[in-house]
Amino acid sequence: MKTMVVVPNWDGEDLLAECLDSLLAQTIKTKIVVVDNGSNDNSIKIIEDKYPTVHLIKLPYNTGFAGGVNVGIKYALANDADAVALFNNDAVANKNWLKELVDTLQSDPKIGIATCKLLHTDKTHFDSTGDFYYIWGLPVPRGRDKLDTGQYNMPEFVFSASGGASLYSCCMLRKIGIFDERFFAYYEDVDIGFRAQLAGWLVSYNPESEAYHRISATSSKLGLFARYHATKNFYILYIKNMPGWLFWKYLPWFAVRAARMFVSALIRRRFWVQLKAMFKVIVLLPSILADRHRIQKSRTVSTKYIDSMLYKKEVV
Repeated sequence: MKTMVVVPNWDGEDLLAECLDSLLAQTIKTKIVVVDNGSNDNSIKIIEDKYPTVHLIKLPYNTGFAGGVNVGIKYALANDADAVALFNNDAVANKNWLKELVDTLQSDPKIGIATCKLLHTDKTHFDSTGDFYYIWGLPVPRGRDKLDTGQYNMPEFVFSASGGASLYSCCMLRKIGIFDERFFAYYEDVDIGFRAQLAGWLVSYNPESEAYHRISATSSKLGLFARYHATKNFYILYIKNMPGWLFWKYLPWFAVRAARMFVSALIRRRFWVQLKAMFKVIVLLPSILADRHRIQKSRTVSTKYIDSMLYKKEVV
């Protein structure tokens, strides 16, 4: 299987070396592609001087996670890759990380996405083992911040996968499309997982594949900008993907969560961020609904199946 690993980078000069060294040390051969999102630091110089085998794509400005990885994915598709992995610049891979994901993808032609056990850099607490998607409309990484006591040591199917350290079938991507750049950052990986589920693909978690993530090393630089995109994408994700009667069944739960977010924004004096996000959704609504029509029209699984994949406990 021909693979490529795409690393989106924005001002990550202090992160890149450890990340790229771990990818170059993988036990199977792969091509590494760094997409630089208009960095203003020494990222490009570091790659050009120290990593001559890494293929560097330089963008003139920051296109977000979704825009950046899409450039890398398009490069992989154009160069006949069978699968493309995405890997955060603030993460480090175990040497068997990619091999285990490839084995997972090859184990069943219905698997479109393979994801790993993503731990914090302390290697004892979880960052993600795949994602839940709540009926409240909120995606939550499984196990986030909990101590690893072996509770996620079995391979299993999950709703979606972290875009920070997962492998995607190019066959699947050609059929369902690549990342939605309207998301810019946050929940775009859940969106592609949701679309994969609707089209009949499986998302598989392999605990033998491990990577270690310095949580929020990039997003911590963005402040309220990150809150804006997370709020905006909360609405887009539900409107675009929740199928058929499930849209109406869980709309009251979704509305309650939206109301809580609104009140929280008021209390924390972030009201303008909430309004800006909601206004952007209204502006984008015609294109979101057009995509919803296309996605739901091509859905191959039942709403009952999707309902079985949704997480129904109350958000904490």
